Amino acid sequence: MRSKTVIFLVGPTASGKSELAVALAKKIGGEIISADSMLVYKGMDIGTAKPSRQERLGVPHHGIDLIPQSKNYSVFSYRRYALKTIKGVLKRGKTPIIAGGTGFYVRALLEGLSPHPGANPAIRRKLDAEAQRKGLAALYSRLSRVDPVRAKEIGPHNQRRIVRALEIHEVSGKKASSASRKSQGLRALGYEPVVIGIHRDRQALYERINKRVERMFRNGLVPEVKRLMRRKFSLTALQGVGYKEVVECLKKGTDADFKKYRGLPPAVLKEAVAKIQQTTRRFAKRQWTWFKRETGIRWVWWPEGARVADIARFIQRMIGGTK
Repeated sequence: MRSKTVIFLVGPTASGKSELAVALAKKIGGEIISADSMLVYKGMDIGTAKPSRQERLGVPHHGIDLIPQSKNYSVFSYRRYALKTIKGVLKRGKTPIIAGGTGFYVRALLEGLSPHPGANPAIRRKLDAEAQRKGLAALYSRLSRVDPVRAKEIGPHNQRRIVRALEIHEVSGKKASSASRKSQGLRALGYEPVVIGIHRDRQALYERINKRVERMFRNGLVPEVKRLMRRKFSLTALQGVGYKEVVECLKKGTDADFKKYRGLPPAVLKEAVAKIQQTTRRFAKRQWTWFKRETGIRWVWWPEGARVADIARFIQRMIGGTK
């Protein structure tokens, strides 16, 4: 393994990336950096299928449990964190293994980022609603505080551009008026990225998703969400599949319901499980579509029944890695 090699393991949710990353790390002497936008949140464990300390098998994991769920987290923050961590892993003589299914995080490392983020529908809806509730003048006043240059350029009457400028600031922490070039990707920064895509039978993947959602509920997803609801969810945290659905169900019920059934009433529980299974399957399909469109991915077929150790060994031979 060359000294600047950075390995990526990408693919849809429930495809076995976390387990495979651990097995590969043990074979090549690696450390794992999560590329999952939900694993950054403390306390969001069951619904994100966060690998437990036992499942990590002593392999160092990074990018997990960074912030409380009440805080927003951006791709800009992730890229900055991941680049710093990659340097640290390489300095220790280990190989960074970026594992996860958040395509935007992966692309931000491989290709760099434009100076301003793309649209964030959730934040944009929140700002539009605030303009309706408080008036456009309130939003313009806030923009004047955080980015007076851009506020002066826009003026106080263009809601679309005011909302966009505030959206940029909320997502990235940067001013819309700050001019900067696109950041560099890993190869331009002197690294040698190797991107491995995990390809599995789609129907079998969907069945694993269904079983995993059922297991999440058995393991205490509803109490986890109820506990987290004592503090508000940030807009980005609430994008996690499963959390929004359970929050909606809990808001419909009562504390008496929760105590009586140790969670949700049976009919509500059945509906929640089915809805989250469907949403997760659709999410996996979108992930598949995203990564299939990306260039430079070397796809590895993982047949049903094949052991994770065998797939890890195959990838090790493919990339020429030794421990």
